Amino acid sequence: MFDTETGTTAPFDLDAYLKRIGWEGDRRADLATLRGVHLAHSLSLPFENLDPLSGTAPSLAPADLTQKMVHGRRGGYCYEHNSLLAAALGALGFRVSGLAGRVLVGAVSPESRPRTHMMLRVEAAGGPYLADVGFGGTGALLEPVPLVRGEEFEDAGRRHRFTRLPHEGPLELWALEAYDRRAADWAGQYAFTREPFTAADFEVFNWHVATNPRSPFTRRAFLQRTVPGRHLLLDGGRLTETRPDGTVTERTLSTEAQARRVAEEEFRITVPEGLRLLG
Repeated sequence: MFDTETGTTAPFDLDAYLKRIGWEGDRRADLATLRGVHLAHSLSLPFENLDPLSGTAPSLAPADLTQKMVHGRRGGYCYEHNSLLAAALGALGFRVSGLAGRVLVGAVSPESRPRTHMMLRVEAAGGPYLADVGFGGTGALLEPVPLVRGEEFEDAGRRHRFTRLPHEGPLELWALEAYDRRAADWAGQYAFTREPFTAADFEVFNWHVATNPRSPFTRRAFLQRTVPGRHLLLDGGRLTETRPDGTVTERTLSTEAQARRVAEEEFRITVPEGLRLLG
């Protein structure tokens, strides 16, 4: 994975990764490359939890991530996506460290959720940026944004900002918010402090989220994919399509064959043999 001080230390097939996401731009550790690679990854690799659904904690080793997500027709969840991106950015010469957040979507309060979401802090253009290709939802970042409060950022058509939340800890608690066009209001996505987390931390988080019987990722399939003009979500048997203007359409998939066809054709995911998407 990555070292919090020096970037990636494990061998990584950068050529194969960049080909998979369709990036043909410069390979420099600059802001344009960071933005371009982040967006290309976000629009190429789907979010999915099929390993946890089958009772397996996915490997975060760069070679295993490359085999699964670069050479295979598979995606992953936050630990896989952001570990893969961290390895790629490290190979490009960026300084990368890990951050851990508490998901705010659907939460009563930040304290009601553990830190189970992985993000990245990347040094670029003389300052820190938040990079995150593993959140998956309609409020997710498509491009990295500066770690600066008091400003709004537009990333590939989405709007984000950081706010400060009150809490009792010694470090400032930041929240990433996304603008919800349907509600015409800002919605919290996750909260975090800015101290670095290491590969060893994320190994523990990954194992817990992938194997805890109370984890939502072990209970039903979650597939998400963002492409220009729409976002797709398969939550169990409910397929939801969201357009940039906030228009939402839903339909229910009633058979396993139908769900597997949608996974293959719409999400570009080959479902492992023997795994049922509809339970």
